[in-house]
Amino acid sequence: MVSFRFLSVIIVSLVFMLQSVAQAENWPNWRGQNGDGTSSEINLPTKWDSTTNVLWKVTVPGVGHSSPIVWGDRLFTITAQLETQERILLCYDCKNGNLLWQVTVLKAPLETKNNDNSYASGTPATDGTFIYVSVMDGTDVVVAAYDFAGKQIWMQRPGTFSSPHGYSCSPVLYKDKVIINGDSKGDAFVAALSRADGHTIWKIRLDKPALSYSTPIFREIGGSTQMFFCGNKEVASYNPDDGSRYWFVKGPSEEFCASPVYSEKAGLVFISSSWPQRHLLAIKPDGKGDVSNSHIAWRSINGAYYVPSPIIAGDYLITTMSNGQVHCIEAATGNILWKESLGRQYPSAVLANGLVYMPNDEGVITVIKPGPAFESIAKNAIGETMVASPAISNGRIYLRGTKHLFCIGLKDTSLGK
Repeated sequence: MVSFRFLSVIIVSLVFMLQSVAQAENWPNWRGQNGDGTSSEINLPTKWDSTTNVLWKVTVPGVGHSSPIVWGDRLFTITAQLETQERILLCYDCKNGNLLWQVTVLKAPLETKNNDNSYASGTPATDGTFIYVSVMDGTDVVVAAYDFAGKQIWMQRPGTFSSPHGYSCSPVLYKDKVIINGDSKGDAFVAALSRADGHTIWKIRLDKPALSYSTPIFREIGGSTQMFFCGNKEVASYNPDDGSRYWFVKGPSEEFCASPVYSEKAGLVFISSSWPQRHLLAIKPDGKGDVSNSHIAWRSINGAYYVPSPIIAGDYLITTMSNGQVHCIEAATGNILWKESLGRQYPSAVLANGLVYMPNDEGVITVIKPGPAFESIAKNAIGETMVASPAISNGRIYLRGTKHLFCIGLKDTSLGK
C-alpha cells in the first residue's frame, strides 16, 4: 500500500516540475515573447564575474548589434563580415556555446550608416520552425526565412529603405505573418509577409515618410488585437490581420527609434519620439480615428528616451536616455520618482523576477529593484563593450558583447552541460 508520505513527495515533485516548465520560456524575437523586454523566469543570477555564474563564453565572428534570440536549445543572431561584405545568420548550441552553423544571407556592398549603427543590427525572429531575418541590399529591404538546419526557405524584397543612419529592422511575428517596418525617407511602408513563403499579405503605404526603427508590439484590448506602431510621423494602432488603422496620434515629432510598451495596470501605451524633439506620451488605447486631442493621458519631455526601449515594472515606467540618465516614472501619472546616471546606453533593459537588468555600452549590467527610490542590487561587468540587448530563456541570461557571446546562469537544470 502506498504511504501518504510517499504520495506527498510525488505530488510536491510534480508541482515543482510543472512550475519549472511553466517558468522556462523562449525568447523568440526582439525584446522577448511579449515584445517589451519582460520575462516570467525566476531562477536567474543577479551577480556574476569572470568565473562565477558564467556558464560559457564564445567569440562571435564579424560585427553586429543584433540581439540574440532563443528557441529551445538554439540561439540565433546575425553578424556582418566587413571584409567580404557578408551578412550572416549564426546558430549556436545553448548548452555549450558551440557554433552549429552559419549561413550567408546576403553579400552586397555595405550601405551608408551612422557610426553608432552596424550592418547587422536587426534582431531575428523565430516561431520554432523558421528563423526570419531582415537586412539591406543597397536600397532594398531583404527579408528571408531559414529552417533550423540553416536552409533558406524563401527570400523577398517587400520595399526600399533610405536613411543616412543605415538599417535596423527587427521582424516581428503575428499569427501567420512576418511584420516589417519599412518607414524611411524612401518607399515608406509597413508590410505583413507570409511566414510560409514570404508573399505580401498586406502592405500599408505611409504618406508621411520619415524614419522609424521602432518594432511594433501586439496587445489584446477590448476584444481586439491592436498593433502599436510608431512611424509615419505618428503613433498608431493597426489591426494586424488586415492592416486597417484603429486610431492615431499625430507626431509628437518626426522620428522614432525605441519600441512602444503597454501597461495593463495603468491601461496606457507609452512611446517616445526621437528626433528632432523627444516627447514621452502615455496614450489611452481605446479610441477611434484621430485621438491626438482626446486620448493622451499625460506627456513629458523629462524622462523621454531616444534609442533604448523602456521597461514596465508594476506601477513604474523605467526609461533611459542614450546618455545613461535612467528615470523611474509613475506610469499612471507621469511623476518622476527618481533618476540615476548609469553610463552611456544603447542596449535595452530586461525585466525578470521583479528585477530590471539595465545594461550600458561599457558592458556593465546594473540590477535594479523597481520602487519609489533607486535601489541597486548589483553591478556586473562582462569585460567588453556591448550594444545588443539581453535575452532570457531557460534560466539563463544571454549577452552579446562586441566580441563575445556570454551565457549567464546558476547551476543548469534544464539544458544539461
